[in-house]
Amino acid sequence: MIRVLVVDDHPVVRDGIAGVLDAVPDLEVVGTAADGVEAVQRAAVLDPDVVVLDLRMPGGGGVEAVRELRRRRLRAAVLVLTTFDTDSDTLAAIEAGAEGYLLKDAPTDRLVAAVRATAAGETVLSPAVASRLVSRLAGGGRDRSLSEREREVLALVARGTANRAIAEQLFVSEATVKTHLVHIYDKLGVPDRAAAVAAGYERGILPG
Repeated sequence: MIRVLVVDDHPVVRDGIAGVLDAVPDLEVVGTAADGVEAVQRAAVLDPDVVVLDLRMPGGGGVEAVRELRRRRLRAAVLVLTTFDTDSDTLAAIEAGAEGYLLKDAPTDRLVAAVRATAAGETVLSPAVASRLVSRLAGGGRDRSLSEREREVLALVARGTANRAIAEQLFVSEATVKTHLVHIYDKLGVPDRAAAVAAGYERGILPG
């Protein structure tokens, strides 16, 4: 049974999502919250497997909630529900440690599948969100510099640190570390960890 916490500041949306998920035999909605602060508090008490989280909420947003969940080392994976036209915090959510990103207008079966995949430690990206992320990561098409968090990940890789240990040190999930590595490989134009480290030293990203 996958235990789920649903977080959204709109009662109708929150109750609707909770109702849909709770009707699925292998999912159990153990609680709901109306903002990020309450989400962290309830996650600490209820210990859900997955937090289904809106990004923009008055009184405590989703990105801050993800950061706090990771800082406290709570085990819950985070599936962000975002709106394509208005949410500008998706990259920040990635940096904070969220595992999944789904549009709010996704069909029910897609939402259920995303919750299951997130619980299993997989990274979930809807096509539209993935497209936006690629555009932002490309910085309009040309900026291939690593973010501060990507530099941290690369430095730990250079020390021979495994993904799980990197996740523990940075207070993120292992799936998030894998996502960072994919972005690092893409930006450096390399196929694997060893090549990324070599490129890091060659380009002065890593101290010689």
